[in-house]
Parts: sequence; C-alpha cells; structure tokens
Amino acid sequence: MRKQFVAGIICLIFMITFFSGCTSDEPTTVSSSETTADSSELSGSTSDEPSGVSRSEPTTNPLENTESSTNSIEAMDYRYEMRQFVQEISAYLKKQEPGFAIIPQNGEDLAIQEGVVFQEYMDAVDGIGREDFLYGYYEDNAATPADDREFMLSSMNVYLEYGKSVLVIDYCSSADKVQDSYDTNQDYGFISFAADERNLNSIPALPQPIFHENVRDVLQLSDAENYLYIINPEAYSSKNDFLDAISSTDYDLVIVDLFFGESPLTASDIARIKIKSNGAERLVICYMSVGEAENYRYYWQGDWAAKPPSWLGQENPDWEGNYKVKYWDPEWQQIIYGNEQSYAKMILNAGFDGVYLDLIDAFEYYEEK
Repeated sequence: MRKQFVAGIICLIFMITFFSGCTSDEPTTVSSSETTADSSELSGSTSDEPSGVSRSEPTTNPLENTESSTNSIEAMDYRYEMRQFVQEISAYLKKQEPGFAIIPQNGEDLAIQEGVVFQEYMDAVDGIGREDFLYGYYEDNAATPADDREFMLSSMNVYLEYGKSVLVIDYCSSADKVQDSYDTNQDYGFISFAADERNLNSIPALPQPIFHENVRDVLQLSDAENYLYIINPEAYSSKNDFLDAISSTDYDLVIVDLFFGESPLTASDIARIKIKSNGAERLVICYMSVGEAENYRYYWQGDWAAKPPSWLGQENPDWEGNYKVKYWDPEWQQIIYGNEQSYAKMILNAGFDGVYLDLIDAFEYYEEK
C-alpha cells in the first residue's frame, strides 16, 4: 500500500512537470494587421484600410493603472495623452455640432507609430496642418532640407490615404518660392498657404489671383482648394477694418483667432466673413492653442506669475507670453473644453465651422526633457 502511494506521488510529479513544459513564459504578440487578416478571411470580407499600415488604438492607457503613472512624469506616455486630449475635444465639439471640423497643427506623427495607425485618433480629426513643409523649417524663405521634408511627408501621406485634408503653411515671400509652394503642394495633394510673415498678421500679396480662386460654395473641409491663415490682427486699427479685409477676399477657408484684442468675435462677426467677396460661402475656422497657455488670454489669472498652478510650466523662450502646460492635467483640460465656460464652448457659440488646434506637438517637449 505504501509502495502504491509513493508510486502515485512520483507519477503525479511527472505529469505536472510534463504539462508545465508545454506552456511558454514568453508573451504572444499578434499584430493588428494579422488579426484583421484572420477575421477578414473568416467573414469573407476585405478591408478598406490603406495599404502599408495597421490599425490600433488602446481604449485605456497601459500605464494608467500603475501608481507611477500618476505620481511620476517620467512614467507617462505623452503621445497617448495628447491623442486622448484631441479625441476628447473632438467628441465634445462634434456631439454639439456633428460637422464641426477638427484640425490639429503639427505633430502629424502622433497618429502613426511604427506603421500602426491609431484609428480612434484618425477618426477624431478631419485634417492636419503642417508648418514649414517646403519652406521655413530652419529659416523663413529658405527651403526645408530634403530629409526633413521626407520625414514629414511619410506621415502626411497617411492622412491623405485616410481621406483627411492636409493643410500646409510654408513661410516664404519671394515670388518664385511662393509659386513653388502652391504648385508642389498641389502635386502632393495638399492645400497650401504661403505666409509672408511668421506672425501670421497679414493677407499676402502673392499669388495674385489667389491660387485656385473659385466661385463655388465651400461647405466642408474637403471642398477647400485654398485658405487664409491670419490670427494676429495687430496691423488693423479696428475690428471692422480687420473683418472688411477678410470679407474682400475669395479664399475658400479662413483661420482666425477667436479674439480681436481682448474682445471675442461675435456670431454676427463670423457670419460676416463666411461670405467670399464673390458671394459664395466659405468656412471659418478658429485657432486655439491646447499645448501651451498664453498670458494674454481671458483665462489667465494675475496671481499665476507668483503662484502658478501645478500644471503650468516654463515660458517658451521663442514665444514671449506662452507657457508650457501639462496638457493631460484635468484643470487645464477644463479650461479648454467640457463646460459652458470653456474655450471650446466660446468657439461654438461664436458660430465657427471648426477648430485649428495648435501645439499638438507639445508631447515632444516632455519626451526630450
């Protein structure tokens, strides 16, 4: 009996050892493209996804359940946080105005990582703005180096493949470079604006007439063939002069600031500039910085210089009055969207057709710290 018991124990140990060896300690990773292919084969359907990219977007931050993610800035995935921020802004605005256009500026690689497209982010935006693609990357009116162009182009083309508009802002003023900006960007399928001032405070004299000027109504972003980007009205002595100057143009789309001086533009102001000089309709998009705080904005508090909120960072050495922010912080996000007093709500109330989100590439600052 004792021998049978010992034999049973030995047999049990052998079985446990054998079956343990059949499992692996290595995690199994399956790419989204592989799972998509498998499910397509099973269903008999094919994917409309652009070639060369896979889709993926975690519904939760893999770091958010760790204590270090809330207590340590080093543990944060800054790209994920910016994607989430943009998606939440988009959801808030589109819930109230379904056709409201969401256009992030720069940070175009936020949507793509190692060939994987973050689908939720791509679905949240209607286009992308990209500064300095052909001119102005290191110096205004100077060509952007080929390597830098190619790096930007690889991401910009993915937006096109997903049916998004790509708006380019080149900083150039000489006639030959202005023409090259418009012609070359058109060849790529992009919409170009050649700004003769980095401060975006004027309506350029070139080209004349406006590139692809037309008499068509422009009712959605994909209809636009040209645009004007003028967010600094300092050259105009009055709001009326500023609005008159815009109204006298035939651009398909205009990007302006919500404010003229310290006063926000009204719904009647925006309605006034939604009509081209030729009588056709156009889109008016509002500029809003979400990656930096600006000390000349309505939300700025006088005591922040001495007692800054925890989310407010250092002043941008290249832009006086602009301060880095921890854009993932709920207090900063409440300033931007989600309530009746938020910046985004003011933009909606003024009757804009969309929002142009600047400093999306703020994640780079924190990655490099």
